[in-house]
Amino acid sequence: MKLREEADRIIQESIQKVLPDEAVYIALKNRVFGKGKIYVVAAGKAAWQMAHAASEVLGAQMERGVVVTKYDHVKGEIPKMTCYEAGHPVPDENSFTGTQAALDLVSNLAQEDTVLFLLSGGGSALFEKPLVSGEELADITRQLLACGADIVEINTLRKRLSAVKGGKFARICEPAHVFSIVLSDVLGDPLDMIASGPAYPDSATSEQAIAVARKYDLKLSEKAWELLRQETPKKLNNVETQITGSVRNLCRAAGDVCRKLGYETVILTDELNCEAREAGAFLASIARSHRNTERSLAFIAGGETVVHLTGTGKGGRNQELALAAASGIAGLADTAVFSVGSDGTDGPTDAAGGYSDGHTAERLKEEGVDICEVLRQNDAYHALQKTGGLIVTGATGTNVNDVAVLLIRR
Repeated sequence: MKLREEADRIIQESIQKVLPDEAVYIALKNRVFGKGKIYVVAAGKAAWQMAHAASEVLGAQMERGVVVTKYDHVKGEIPKMTCYEAGHPVPDENSFTGTQAALDLVSNLAQEDTVLFLLSGGGSALFEKPLVSGEELADITRQLLACGADIVEINTLRKRLSAVKGGKFARICEPAHVFSIVLSDVLGDPLDMIASGPAYPDSATSEQAIAVARKYDLKLSEKAWELLRQETPKKLNNVETQITGSVRNLCRAAGDVCRKLGYETVILTDELNCEAREAGAFLASIARSHRNTERSLAFIAGGETVVHLTGTGKGGRNQELALAAASGIAGLADTAVFSVGSDGTDGPTDAAGGYSDGHTAERLKEEGVDICEVLRQNDAYHALQKTGGLIVTGATGTNVNDVAVLLIRR
């Protein structure tokens, strides 16, 4: 089996292990609900898949539901549920419309009622009712993404500019009970940061939010500054939360497949958090250190890297990581680095990630492509397209961060 074929198999089988369906089935299978009505709200990239699983388990027990997910992620109708597709990573009017439908659903419930809240990555953009104009919220989001702010910093601000984030959604559901099933896309699984914690008390303070805004010199209206100064809920008595999956599970699943293929496997970290190109260079340096190994080795790093935009090209953090590794592994036999987003979408592209091997740099040179210039232009997509290095999976229905793998086959 060729390295690229092995990479595709690792991606396919490891993502299969972190799909939310089975986790939702398990979470609900033996769940006993009270005598009240059950309402379902699902938000995030995996919302449709989670809601579909919940519908199959609950059946007639469910009263009604609302699903808000990313464009092209609805895979069909779900009985008693209304599905909305909306903008990500920048919220749009459909985000606001779908969220308002969810709020209408859970307002004025009784104490014996239950809101089953199914939350996955991407919920910060998809589940939103802004307290500033939609235009300003989109502008602030773009500013944060462009300057390389991490997801914790972004969500710290989003919670204060929103009517549903930072525990505010759970407050709206009161006095009904909220049972929240969460698919984590944030390193370390901090529940107040996943999708900006709509149903979890906020641990961040207004002082921290103001510090983030000043750190990146954000251009904000006076209304936005005023909201940053206001505190969010610090205690919720009507919420129970269960985490169903995370990048840690994804790394373990990738490791299992690698071992099955005959690789000695090391999970380097499941909290990777650095520049994408630095992560690629780091994996390439490991490859060079083991260039004379007589054993097949696999090194796995899970997490979420960042990209500072310096150009106007097309790409995503996983593609940039893979391309950045290409120079470092140039000429190394049977060596490859690939990185993929578990949701099947890397940045604003149709690729899930990228793949480079010991021949990638030479092929690009023959095409007249300068890797350093491509990285400056953030145009990894078109470079990898020339070498067959784009990884395209389509929407997977899950979202538990990214996984990058270095393979050395002997």
